[in-house]
Amino acid sequence: MRNKERKFDEMRNVKIQPNFMEFAEGSCLFEIGNTKVICTASVVEGVPPFLRGKGKGWITSEYGLLPRSCKSRVSRESSKGKQTGRTHEIQRLVGRSLRSVVDMSLLGERTIWIDCDVIQADGGTRCASITGSFIALCLALGWMKDKGLIKKVNIKHFVAAISAGVHNGKILLDLDYSEDSTADVDMNLVMTDEGKFIEVQGTAEGQPFNIEEMDSLVKVGQKGIFELIEKQRAVLKGVV
Repeated sequence: MRNKERKFDEMRNVKIQPNFMEFAEGSCLFEIGNTKVICTASVVEGVPPFLRGKGKGWITSEYGLLPRSCKSRVSRESSKGKQTGRTHEIQRLVGRSLRSVVDMSLLGERTIWIDCDVIQADGGTRCASITGSFIALCLALGWMKDKGLIKKVNIKHFVAAISAGVHNGKILLDLDYSEDSTADVDMNLVMTDEGKFIEVQGTAEGQPFNIEEMDSLVKVGQKGIFELIEKQRAVLKGVV
């Protein structure tokens, strides 16, 4: 039996507090089980050099673990003078996921900075960052519309992310740390509300997996993502 007596295809409990940060144009505290991430969206005038003069906007992200988000202290990367490869990978994943569902041409030459600060990590922090950041982004776009900076909230699709894995021969949805750290296969899925893929990251930590297992992982992951998108829709009612 899983922790909290969860079924194999059951997510951990999800809590979303929108507008969690007073000064950000968009924000939320996203919780899934014991994983908690503060996601903020900040609207900044200007775009990277490669987009100047093209009339398009940009969305980019930063990600980080707070020192005591884990069971033992994690050093701040600023104290080391550089980011880890894992951090860089997750930041790029969050940015890609959000850019894929936004009409960038309607932003004007503005950048939306997405910041994902993990205050407690118990597995699935990158997936929680994507799912929560989409909410923060939509709230920021709603703020821009209210200020007359854009004509409409230019979201083409909803997007969310979830983990799935093979643990002791069983297909599981939404692995916590105890499951993830001992899983035979670990997969992260990023999908739209149409069931289309933005990213699939699947790795065999133990035995290689076959096509049937991969299909089962995708199927259970899609179930979880659609559940998350319904929660996003409830929070964003009246905004998107």
